Amino acid sequence: MSEESYVWGTGKRKCAIAQARLLPGKGEIIVNDRPYQEAFPRIEHRRMIEHPLQATNTMGKFRVTVKVNGGGLSGQAGAIRHGIARALAKENELFKPMLRKEGLLTRDSRIKERKKYGLKRARKAPQYTKR
Repeated sequence: MSEESYVWGTGKRKCAIAQARLLPGKGEIIVNDRPYQEAFPRIEHRRMIEHPLQATNTMGKFRVTVKVNGGGLSGQAGAIRHGIARALAKENELFKPMLRKEGLLTRDSRIKERKKYGLKRARKAPQYTKR
């Protein structure tokens, strides 16, 4: 990778969409123009974002910039993880089996189910009264 070139990957989870760029650098992760520690206060979300980099043993070798919108914090963290994994797979084909084994290249297609008429939520029915 040359100095100004970058590799990108698009990740999706629930309603969140993330565009991740991998640039050569010293390993900082920037989400929506701020450090990811600031954007994601929960440790589980931070670990989720770091997972593709740790699975490929490239932590600290790339500068990652991410634009993410839509959804909540969990969905955004999952979308960022998916985007970084896709970018790493594009960067080096040898990473693909490692990422696939960890399940990081598979899109998590679970989304919120729609509410049905006659029910209170997607599946919750009103209380049944016999008399």
